[in-house]
Amino acid sequence: MKFTKSLIKGKLIRRYKRFFTDVKINKKIVTAHCPNTGSMKGLIEEGNEVYLRKNNDPKRKLKYGLEIIKADKRLVGVNTHLANKIVNHGLENNLISELKNSDTIKPEVFFDEETRFDFLLEKNNQKIYLEVKNVTLFRDKETAEFPDAITSRGSKHLLALIDAIKRGYKSYLIFLVQIQDMKKFKIASDIDNEYYKNYLIAKKSGVNFLAYRCKISLKEIYIEKKIKIIDE
Repeated sequence: MKFTKSLIKGKLIRRYKRFFTDVKINKKIVTAHCPNTGSMKGLIEEGNEVYLRKNNDPKRKLKYGLEIIKADKRLVGVNTHLANKIVNHGLENNLISELKNSDTIKPEVFFDEETRFDFLLEKNNQKIYLEVKNVTLFRDKETAEFPDAITSRGSKHLLALIDAIKRGYKSYLIFLVQIQDMKKFKIASDIDNEYYKNYLIAKKSGVNFLAYRCKISLKEIYIEKKIKIIDE
């Protein structure tokens, strides 16, 4: 996924009320929209280098949006709204080997009245539900982790993916690692042990789990390669 405009470099001052960040650009301080509802653990230290996208829509109150944070010398894509677009690009360009050559790709499909999955695919007359989780947490130089806070919604999606298998679908969940140079992925069981337990149940029930790392630059973000999932 290419950025249509050049990103603007700044220094993070603070994040507050979940959706707001104050950023210093040269000598000017601007308030930028933070398109990430997670805790952003390890990313929001004051002084971190950040990259903003400017929006010229007159209807928008905030003219800047946070796209990338540089933490521990790594670029991290923090805009969760881009995750599905990145995965959609990966599906259309066969960058996800397990889901190559899908006959149809439908985004945001309701599974039942309460649950909507990110994609419904069809391949060789087999229907496949695919859920995407954006990953921005890392606590060492090689391992990406999810979640970065307790996620009851994430557990709900795992149980729904199990239900989909019982109804005859295939179920996949892809952890989209928007962090440069990660080599492994694991569930952050110390942050949300309930999610970890449901992950193990889902894995045993036949849900397919994938972790793919992104190639990140100031011009584009796209799926780069599969990385290993390790279980504690």
